[in-house]
Amino acid sequence: MRSAPTILHLDMDAFFAAVEQASKPSLRGKPVVVGGLGPRGVVATASYEARVHGVHSAMAMAHARRLCPNAAYLIPRFELYRQVSDVVMGLLGELSPLVEPLSLDEAFVDLEAGGGAPPGFAGGSTPTAEGGGRIGDRPRAVGEKLRADIRAATGLTASVGLAASKLLAKIASEEAKPDGLVVVDPGTERALLDPMPARTLPGVGPATAEHLRRAGLGTIAEVRHAGEAELVRLLGKAHGASLYAMAAGLDDRPVVAEREHKSISVEDTFDVDLTDRIRVRTELDRLADRCVKRLRGAGRSGRTVVIKVRRFDFSTLTRSETLRAPTDDPAVVRETAGRLIEAVDTTGGVRLLGVGVSGLADFTQEDLFAQAAEAVAAEEATDNPAEATPADEPVPTRRWLPGQDVRHAVYGAGWVQGSGVGRVTVRFEEPWSLVAGRVRTFPVEAPDLEPSEPLPLVRRSE
Repeated sequence: MRSAPTILHLDMDAFFAAVEQASKPSLRGKPVVVGGLGPRGVVATASYEARVHGVHSAMAMAHARRLCPNAAYLIPRFELYRQVSDVVMGLLGELSPLVEPLSLDEAFVDLEAGGGAPPGFAGGSTPTAEGGGRIGDRPRAVGEKLRADIRAATGLTASVGLAASKLLAKIASEEAKPDGLVVVDPGTERALLDPMPARTLPGVGPATAEHLRRAGLGTIAEVRHAGEAELVRLLGKAHGASLYAMAAGLDDRPVVAEREHKSISVEDTFDVDLTDRIRVRTELDRLADRCVKRLRGAGRSGRTVVIKVRRFDFSTLTRSETLRAPTDDPAVVRETAGRLIEAVDTTGGVRLLGVGVSGLADFTQEDLFAQAAEAVAAEEATDNPAEATPADEPVPTRRWLPGQDVRHAVYGAGWVQGSGVGRVTVRFEEPWSLVAGRVRTFPVEAPDLEPSEPLPLVRRSE
């Protein structure tokens, strides 16, 4: 354990929902829920205004609508979330070369690891008290400045925990929520942990918590006092020993700057079970293309193609095939996924499909002619649009989703509030607008209305 609270855990507050509120002035201070909007959609994030009504992440969207019918229900805009995340992670990188991202909105930082350490902390050396004041005051100042810098750069709030271990830093950031900072000075760990419920500790889910409760162990203090031997008897050697160490506040895990991705995958849950084999194959092809787009975006290729199928009875299975060499060719991934689905019985209905690629590499040895042929075909389709879309094929109706970015030739940038019965309602406002924007309604096929890229949260200087 360290002698100073030099591990920082950052967690952005209600990140997806907060980004939506920051980019849409009309939603600030109002309940916002982000996630899948279909009958089987799930809440990704809820703003604090929605949480007071009982809405939380991983809740069925239908249940959330019943609890908070007046909230704004929006589709996720991951492109914008990644842009904001990049800004936040850049600020963390200024503090230390050792930043361990856990997700778009969460990361650990080792403040001892470099030039970004607080005053009095040199490299990986032991902190000294020169300069006066308690050692814990300097990490606190770093945490407060970080929160201020994030607010200035993005308009968003963040919660920060500082402690001598990753375990305590993460628990501290949870205690700090929302928009706060908690420092756990060495020697005070048990005072923080002891009264907390055992569920606070990582790895203690509902089943383990119930097992502990039946043994009379409800708080972290009771878990610690039970002793390692008793916990091993109750939970097994690995789990019991790990739980005892955490209850005692012991954690020597280092902050790891790079997390190697072992696979890249995408999946979709469908509003209605898919029973038609042609539709299943079409959706699988679409998922394969999305997966390859992510694969290429990460500059990777992969050797093993994996499909995931959840059937109508919630039984889930996976099938995989390993190729002779790594690939990032969408045609190869589609073809392989198609072969794999042929061996799966989907007659009862498919609730979820997924496509993934594992065995990742930084290069490809696949036949480049397939990619060249794909590029040529795309160019020919552009040069000969009449051939690409037969005249007797119906033109699809444009689909507008709540939260989607749009731009109108006259009114400028806006976002979709809702659509239906051949109409789409748009609110025209920008993130830096001081007041809520005006609302206009158009036919869904309005030629002056087009999808657009999201605007940045903070106006860029000209």
